[in-house]
Amino acid sequence: MDLDEIEIINQDREQPSPVTHPIVVVLDKLRSAYNVGNIFRLADTCGVERVITCGYTATPPHKKLEKTALGSEKFVPVTHHESSLDAVNSLKEDGYYIIGIETVEGSPDLWDIELQFPVAFVLGNEALGVEKETLAECDAIARLPVYGIKNSLNVANCAAVVLYSAIREYNAHDNGRR
Repeated sequence: MDLDEIEIINQDREQPSPVTHPIVVVLDKLRSAYNVGNIFRLADTCGVERVITCGYTATPPHKKLEKTALGSEKFVPVTHHESSLDAVNSLKEDGYYIIGIETVEGSPDLWDIELQFPVAFVLGNEALGVEKETLAECDAIARLPVYGIKNSLNVANCAAVVLYSAIREYNAHDNGRR
């Protein structure tokens, strides 16, 4: 490609994208408001239905969250539950397939399970993970494989892999027409 033909799009849209994927992100007691803001920014770019904050997870309006969300918190629908277990039970009643993203002995890699839509992903506390009671109510538990010494990945980075993997699978099955 000729350098003159490259035009980088680096400005905001005037209107939100009409694309919304049948995906919900549940944040279980995240400690870092900066991580939460980053996930809101990701949720906006991925066109997810909504973010559910649980427990002491920062919820808009919140100054530290807004710093990394860069305004996306104004466009992503958000609800709050006192516990992730309450959020999961509510989503199950609404017909969502619930996947806890956690490193659990014997859990398959995310891309080794067939996703069912609508889907909700539960992401846990940076140090403690997803509450065990919540994991017990999930339809599936999946992990992102780690190959290094540390068995840890930043929750916002994890969310990026999970969301883009889900969108890829959703589009592969029916080109986004569900």
